Amino acid sequence: MSAFAFVFPGQGSQSVGMLDAWGGHPAVVQALQEASDALGEDLGALIQNGPKETLALTANTQPVMLVAGVAAWRVWQAEGGPMPIAVAGHSLGEYSALVAAGVLTLSQAAPLVRLRGAAMQEAVPVGAGAMAAVLGLDADKVKAVCAQVTAQLGGAEVVEAVNFNDPGQTVIAGSKAAVEAASLAVKEAGAKRALPLPVSAPFHSSLMKPAAEKLKLALAELQLAAPQIPVLNNIDVAMPTDADAIRDALYRQAFGPVRWVECVQRLRALGATHLVECGPGKVLTGMTKRIDPELVGVALYDPATLQETREAIA
Repeated sequence: MSAFAFVFPGQGSQSVGMLDAWGGHPAVVQALQEASDALGEDLGALIQNGPKETLALTANTQPVMLVAGVAAWRVWQAEGGPMPIAVAGHSLGEYSALVAAGVLTLSQAAPLVRLRGAAMQEAVPVGAGAMAAVLGLDADKVKAVCAQVTAQLGGAEVVEAVNFNDPGQTVIAGSKAAVEAASLAVKEAGAKRALPLPVSAPFHSSLMKPAAEKLKLALAELQLAAPQIPVLNNIDVAMPTDADAIRDALYRQAFGPVRWVECVQRLRALGATHLVECGPGKVLTGMTKRIDPELVGVALYDPATLQETREAIA
């Protein structure tokens, strides 16, 4: 059997009806019930009915993506799937990874990510922040342009490189004016495109520090268990096992960059030949191929892809 790791997607992969294909699998029903009970809200109805605009509100997106990733993971377990050598998640997906590894229960994680989403939205008023995906420019050059633009604008205007998704895609975030200025500057520096992202807040930028402080308080009250599977985090590309170190990494992750390229490279260095994207969509599977063409990326989000995953790692 091939050595494989599970990776969990974050915001942006959600869609109305994204769990319908599981056909009421008991593991999916149970996951939805646990998360719904913890939130006092029917998440299954929200996912099934939407509308899309409601699902896209970050306070909703974060819990529904959490439960979708955990549901797929539990189906894998229920159907006798073998254990991965490690787990990781892109941004919000790290919380699904922590639930999969037994660090957090789903009942703990659902209210935590809802708070995270609400706090992020409160930190920067809608329209005051922005994000953009820079395509076709080296990450170091993107970072340099962001530093230059921030220095030129001064004061409260800031733009930073926040998601290192693959060698040709780096996401920038910050105040709206700074992101717009940097989007022009990266094109002058050689980027093919700078695409504005339809998001409600400048995630992972330093503007999220107020949200991180609220998250820190909530994390301090939670009892965390030792990981049953190594969990690779975004912020340090490390696998801490101490509860306080895990809490601190989640706190800093809220206003620090997602180092996904390095995460994938680290999973490869650990011996993984396959990365299984556990949850809706194929965003991470596409990134895997662009980061390391020799790694096999597989998506697991319905009964058909469950079988494909089994065959791929056999």
